Amino acid sequence: MVDSQLKEEVSFSRESLDVYGDAHPKALLKNIQEEGDYLKLLESQHIVSSDQFEKNTLLQLFRLAAKYESNPERYSTPLKGKILISAFYEPSTRTRLSFESAWHRLGGDIMSITDRATTGIAKGESLADVAEMFNNYGDCVVLRDSSESSVQEMMGSLRIPIINAGNGIDEHPTQALADLYTIFKWKPELLKSELDESDRIRVGIVGVPNKMRTVRSLLKLFSFFPEIFEEVVIIHDGSSDSIFDEHQLEQLEDRGLNVRVSTQFNSSLPELDVIYINAIAWVGNDYQSFGESFILDANSPIKEDAIILHPLARGEELATELDETSHNWYFAQARGAVFLRMALLTCMCQRMERVMDVI
Repeated sequence: MVDSQLKEEVSFSRESLDVYGDAHPKALLKNIQEEGDYLKLLESQHIVSSDQFEKNTLLQLFRLAAKYESNPERYSTPLKGKILISAFYEPSTRTRLSFESAWHRLGGDIMSITDRATTGIAKGESLADVAEMFNNYGDCVVLRDSSESSVQEMMGSLRIPIINAGNGIDEHPTQALADLYTIFKWKPELLKSELDESDRIRVGIVGVPNKMRTVRSLLKLFSFFPEIFEEVVIIHDGSSDSIFDEHQLEQLEDRGLNVRVSTQFNSSLPELDVIYINAIAWVGNDYQSFGESFILDANSPIKEDAIILHPLARGEELATELDETSHNWYFAQARGAVFLRMALLTCMCQRMERVMDVI
């Protein structure tokens, strides 16, 4: 009886991996030819905005992430001897632990700060001075702060690379990288050199682009691949006077992205291949909710083969009853973020040569 029950549990576990999308990274290895020179562009670079990437570098970064995710046990020491300074001055669970997990999986050591009240900043020390000290203590900094200017203030004094892990309502580039990586794992044929019209996708983003850093960064990454999108629909509740900053929409459209704005939630859902939903934005020193009336649950008119993405943490906008359905790719999204960040950190810390020759 015990053996039979164990077999059923193991079988369910394997099926769950398929449902949650974790069985697909190897498809990216087949669809992206390795060209490691593009990753050298990331060596010792600060990662502040999605704008700073270019298409070929993104593809190679996704390929390296897929390499890690496909064979995680083969990569345990690329960052041995390196130290990460994990500075999270704004509350975080997933992003902080994701970065720290990525660094540990690569064999590095970590110094973690989770409360600015325990640092010299509470005494009035400038971020520039903090950055100068960081140069002596670590090899890379990951910073989250509620102020949009904090990353820029530290960059002027840093001689080690820094990653923006969320700065106010501005950007969250590594979350966007993980989001796009998830979409390519879900549908690797989007990477074909000649994409059929029928393979293009329609994405709905439930959120406010000028208030939500995850949405802002993701739209910028989408604009590097306009050919894969039939349409990107921005769905909002109409409560904001403006949902785009000046020139924000113009930048996306100039890059070829087809963007449409709608306040119709349920009527839009049946058309969407990917639903990206978010409801929370960091504004000033507090969180604000947008689109609380938009809720995805088992009764929502979602296409049978559509997937749902969410940067998490979620509220009532995403019902837990969807967790056991094939629509759930948000758990795979969170899992894949670890491997994406492993790839990025390896390149930034100039250890790429330690993994490129490992199959």
